[in-house]
Amino acid sequence: MSEVKISAATRTEFGKGAARRIRRDNKVPGVLYGHGSDPLHLTLPGHELLLALRTPNVLIALDIDGKTNELAIPKAVSRDPLKGFLEHVDLLLVKRGEKVQVEVPVQAEGELAPGGYLLEHVLSALPVEAEATHIPENVTVSVEGLEAGASVLAKDIELPNGVTLAVEEDAVVLQVLAAQAEEAPAEGAEGEGEEAAEA
Repeated sequence: MSEVKISAATRTEFGKGAARRIRRDNKVPGVLYGHGSDPLHLTLPGHELLLALRTPNVLIALDIDGKTNELAIPKAVSRDPLKGFLEHVDLLLVKRGEKVQVEVPVQAEGELAPGGYLLEHVLSALPVEAEATHIPENVTVSVEGLEAGASVLAKDIELPNGVTLAVEEDAVVLQVLAAQAEEAPAEGAEGEGEEAAEA
């Protein structure tokens, strides 16, 4: 996984008013924590951060005040529910070689068997443990030819070297469902309704 370099500045103003001022400047308030250190409150460039967060579990190389360099991964991202802009980000401090638990998006490939079956993502992201600098962007699962009743378990998914499951092996990740036919309205129901209305 490649690193994305982002410059950040420490901040000393807190509260909703301060956060609004930061966002008006096209920046995002954030906090960096981990390894038992005190949380560090930061201001990050909005556009650069938005681009970086398009990659799940992106590894961010932070240049803080031009003095300190730290590695971090996004742990929680708050967005405006209507406009979608970034409101706040929590970053987890990580070290090279350190193992971290993250959720990796699951991508299905291939065609289900003919019959109009539906593929349900029971887990849209798979919990795994991986080195902070080698987190896979996603895991791919083949569903080629699967029929209704078939399921893919966590243990069935091939993981890259150095990546292990952080969930029960028998956890269902994907399952194939039979397509449900739409129920036809009961005969006479419409007429009964009309009669009741007339009565």
